[in-house]
Amino acid sequence: MDKNEKEQVVAELKERLRTSEALIVADYRGLTNAEIDGLRTRLLEHGARFAVVKNTLTRRAAEAAGTEALLALLEGPSAIAFVESGGDPIAVAKALGDVARETKFLAIRGGMLEGQAMSAEAVENLAKLPPADVLRAQLVGAIVSPLTTVVALMSAPLRDLLGLIDARIAQLEEAVAEVATSADAESATVAGGTEDNTTETRQPEAAGEEE
Repeated sequence: MDKNEKEQVVAELKERLRTSEALIVADYRGLTNAEIDGLRTRLLEHGARFAVVKNTLTRRAAEAAGTEALLALLEGPSAIAFVESGGDPIAVAKALGDVARETKFLAIRGGMLEGQAMSAEAVENLAKLPPADVLRAQLVGAIVSPLTTVVALMSAPLRDLLGLIDARIAQLEEAVAEVATSADAESATVAGGTEDNTTETRQPEAAGEEE
């Protein structure tokens, strides 16, 4: 590879590092060409490009792109899964984790997610999350659920709303009655206890007068 070709590779890597939402670095030693091609095809389905890279050129690209955290991961034979905009980092992490378990050769070193460095353990934890579309649905559900309740109430017939209000008023009245009853009983107990104490303190005084 001559100087011009190297410069072109560095420029392409720098652009990928700048535009990728996430990337995961792995040691691919031991994988066959067929396994690498299969992994590459699998990752494309999740919006990621898997590329075997040269460490020296990738270091230059990382320094130029401002992703210095990547430098520590570039030791030994390296391959990078570049998750493009709109890709699914969770699915990519799952796919890499599956291949690592299946082949016993692929070793995940770590990566970067939205500019933040990830350890190998962090990538493993990422792979354990529900798929991105499920997470989005859960988030939307958490936000929309209270709104749905309000809309349902506002859309209900007036008689239903009045029924709900009357039922709530009845519940509140019962609660107030229970509190009042409890308070009366407590007052009676306290009053009884005070009278007993008064009788007990007066008895010694009477005995003293007799002496």
